[in-house]
Amino acid sequence: MPASFRPASLGTIPRLVADSAIRHADRSALESENGRLSLDFAALGRIALRSARAFLAAGLAPGDRVAIWAPNSPEWIFAALGLQSVGGVLVPLNTRFKGGEAAYILNTSRARILLSVGEFLGTRYFDLLAQEALPHLERRIDLAEATTAATTPPVESWSDFVAAGERVPEAQARERALAVEPDDLADILFTSGTTGRPKGVMCTHAQVLRGYASWTEVVGLRAGDRYLIVNPFFHAFGYKSGWLACILRGATCLPHAVFDVPTVLGRVARDRISMLPGPPALYQSILMHPDRAKFDLSCLRLAVTGAAAIPVELVRRMREELGFETVVTGYGLTEACGIATMCRSTDDPETIATTAGRAIDDVEVRCVDADGNEVARGEAGEVVVRGYNVMQGYFEDEAGTREAIDAEGWLHTGDVGVMDAHGNLRITDRVKDMFIHGGFNCYPAEIESMLFEHPEIGQAAVIGVPDARMGEVGMAFVVPKPGAKSSPESIIAWCRERMANYKVPRRVAIVDALPMNASGKVQKFVLREQAERATRCERSERETTGTKAATKAATKAGA
Repeated sequence: MPASFRPASLGTIPRLVADSAIRHADRSALESENGRLSLDFAALGRIALRSARAFLAAGLAPGDRVAIWAPNSPEWIFAALGLQSVGGVLVPLNTRFKGGEAAYILNTSRARILLSVGEFLGTRYFDLLAQEALPHLERRIDLAEATTAATTPPVESWSDFVAAGERVPEAQARERALAVEPDDLADILFTSGTTGRPKGVMCTHAQVLRGYASWTEVVGLRAGDRYLIVNPFFHAFGYKSGWLACILRGATCLPHAVFDVPTVLGRVARDRISMLPGPPALYQSILMHPDRAKFDLSCLRLAVTGAAAIPVELVRRMREELGFETVVTGYGLTEACGIATMCRSTDDPETIATTAGRAIDDVEVRCVDADGNEVARGEAGEVVVRGYNVMQGYFEDEAGTREAIDAEGWLHTGDVGVMDAHGNLRITDRVKDMFIHGGFNCYPAEIESMLFEHPEIGQAAVIGVPDARMGEVGMAFVVPKPGAKSSPESIIAWCRERMANYKVPRRVAIVDALPMNASGKVQKFVLREQAERATRCERSERETTGTKAATKAATKAGA
């Protein structure tokens, strides 16, 4: 690709697709998981146009919202490109949602069309909506081509939906695609709702292309790379830095629906995967798998990770044991179009391992105190971001937008970070996850990173739990490496030798797995619930034991 080429200059996603169909015409663009489909970029352009004609036939107007509630698949991409090519706005839904959660977003966004699948991993998505009131939803399309007869309301097949678009001339679809403007909305991604109801984050075509042109350039994605996309398409990691990044750079997109270590290792070896991004938990799971050595992973070249703090030891093992030539870390959030800081290829290994890099071009990042004043370098503060990547706002939520973006345009992220003298950012935790032990601020991510250095610990998550004397103390949930025999007592003793006293977890729970969402983030609210239940049980046992002892003593005294 010529150095002068800048994909962001194309302005919109439909223009990018049309350009890539020419620029990378014969290159492999998309290969399905089961081998049923293999497309070059020219063919992908034709399919995107055909999909656009289908949405025109369905009467989709510019600005109308279309929801996709489905696992990673080629059809997911076809639908997204088609609706965006006619000015529609993509609204992805988390595949782990229950009916009520999906209905809330469908109603809040007033989506006219829903594309989903009849069944995935035992979940029947359309059935989950059977009892939900969806006054704005006009059509339901099954991307997986399951049987659609005898359903109420009716569900159409994707093939029938696309076939209906054949009555729309190609010229009309091309004209509509050219009418999409860079400042038109490309998508509304709803937040995870960790602090309340999910909010719809609005981003434009120009923001998305500019941000991920920078992302792909910094991480080193190039034409001909073979990119296994395990990250879910409903998340920016799987969508914007996933299949869209492939179109930006001419890389091959290989969607993967379910993360299963042996299956992923098999695909890496068989399909000669060179690019495998993911959250830290993905690489930890691979490293822990006992059969890893049976697979040829020599093709792996590039890893990009984020979504959580990255232990230095993990980065080292990714290079030495998994063979990655390049490991890049970065930081972003949905409200910043998924991207804010990145390490650079010229950074030294220590910087890449221990920080999320510096602000991307034309974006400002600071760490501030509770009053919004920038803190000194080396001190912890809330991370704030300002630049072209900051969302247009929350969909139809002016109050929420004003709360997130201040009068000077700074997006308040809710993340705690420390910036070094060179502007490299280290995310230490979430503001809400920090706990205070006897007056000392404790950042779980820092403690987790240290725990990962334990020779028998595969994964760890730390939360703060109430304590009568210290206010809060740390509790660690630990997944041992295969065959390890660690005990809570030995882990605590190990920590006491390596951590300041206030950082040492006072309680350790050995577990088989950590609860994670589909994006690979540990669900700490689940851990808090487990800790609360355990505390109640312990209290109940103490009370029962105390009552029995008192009764026995009273009986003895009476005798």
